[in-house]
Amino acid sequence: MVDADATRLGELLADGRVTSVGLVEAYRARIEAFERSYADQPGVNAVIREDPDAIAVAARLDAERRRGHVRGPLHGIPILVKDNYDTGDMPTSNGSLALRHWRTADDAEQVARLREAGAIVVAKTNLHEFASGIETISSLGGQTRNPYDQARYPGGSSGGTAAGLAAAFGAVGLGSDTCGSIRNPAAHNGLVGLRPSLGLSSRDGIAPLSETQDTGGPIAKSVRDVALVLDATVGYDPDDPSTEAAIGRTPPTYTTALRDTALAGARIGVLTDYLGATAPEQPTTELVRAATADMAAQGATVVDLPPQPALMAAVDASWVILDEHERDLDRYLAAPGSRFPPSLARLEPPADRVTLADIVASGQVTPTVLERLRARLGRSTGPQDEYHQRLARRAEARQLLKALLADHDLDALVYPTVPRQAPLIGQPQSGGRSCALAANTGYPALTVPAGFTPDGLPVGVELLGAPFSEPVLLGFGFDYEQATHHRRPPASTPPLT
Repeated sequence: MVDADATRLGELLADGRVTSVGLVEAYRARIEAFERSYADQPGVNAVIREDPDAIAVAARLDAERRRGHVRGPLHGIPILVKDNYDTGDMPTSNGSLALRHWRTADDAEQVARLREAGAIVVAKTNLHEFASGIETISSLGGQTRNPYDQARYPGGSSGGTAAGLAAAFGAVGLGSDTCGSIRNPAAHNGLVGLRPSLGLSSRDGIAPLSETQDTGGPIAKSVRDVALVLDATVGYDPDDPSTEAAIGRTPPTYTTALRDTALAGARIGVLTDYLGATAPEQPTTELVRAATADMAAQGATVVDLPPQPALMAAVDASWVILDEHERDLDRYLAAPGSRFPPSLARLEPPADRVTLADIVASGQVTPTVLERLRARLGRSTGPQDEYHQRLARRAEARQLLKALLADHDLDALVYPTVPRQAPLIGQPQSGGRSCALAANTGYPALTVPAGFTPDGLPVGVELLGAPFSEPVLLGFGFDYEQATHHRRPPASTPPLT
């Protein structure tokens, strides 16, 4: 259970060595053992709520398997879902006490597709409240902790999914990424995480932070598991118009890209702007340099790129979260069929639906996030000139990034996912600038474990490619993963005896 990925569990299910009911029970036992304080540990605290129907769903899927009906490689696989993804059978809280009773009419599209593929939701996981931070603390879920050192942050905002997977509370999980919120916690927890191309997978039913920057995607223990989740979730969804871009651009299966020779002949550019030189950044920089050497040993040509001041300036000037959050969240909260306490909706007009203004007025938000939300009120309806300037800088950043790849004949860029190891809780947590390169351009980025710092903390190396180049990135990540095998499970959540 500790080290098995979804691929391995699928093999065990196919061989009849385990059942899905048994897997759900085993994951529940691990949640019971490690979620709250135990021995000398404070507990991982990754779970908002367990799905009470998981055993019954697993039993139905076991019965289907006995009848010879297997939906695919995720049939009967237990998963974790970040609690900003809609689930029609459970509340969707965004980690907030204000929304602890919020119910949606149905599942988020990606959750629905995974369930159709046979996946079982074991639990919904904690997040930095409203995805508005990277420490993964919320008024409803409290502080999630890193299983590699429970005195440290797990990254965020999808830290509950990542910490839960590292602690083996589920086999694979879903996160959302507006600027590093999949990749940051994946790197801090020794996992693989993919921010997909904008439009590859539906965002319908994921509570938004920024329509321009939001994506949703997988966090997993292996590159192959990421490919399996993509196979089940990508493609056009009429409820998310951005997915029109995916039509004709998704392979029959992403698993065909997983070759241990994928790096042979590739050209990889090292984005030196993101290689830190300070003492806290040095261990990560050294591991990423070692990763590029490993890629070269697999046959890649690795090129150090000169500084890119124009690209960096355009990326840094193209943030639109503050401009879009109120507009997009209010639209999400107004979805037909949503159920909520009338008393919450009446706090601010209009009285018949919940808005960001109601959530702020309730005060039921962790204080640091409440301050951020309050500052966003009125931004979406105020003067828009600066917002449109930021959108123009985003378009400029996309063109500069496209030109960088073309001018150097590059298949991908490489750089640290996060410049520093996970800090102690209470110390400043910096995600660095690198998260914005993919987020502010819509390009896909994959993080893969690159090893451990002298403190025994995981570090991730990130690969970024052209839009809809996920097969290429997965191939590179798989080749590197198979050549290095850097991932190892955390010691604080060992096998149960």
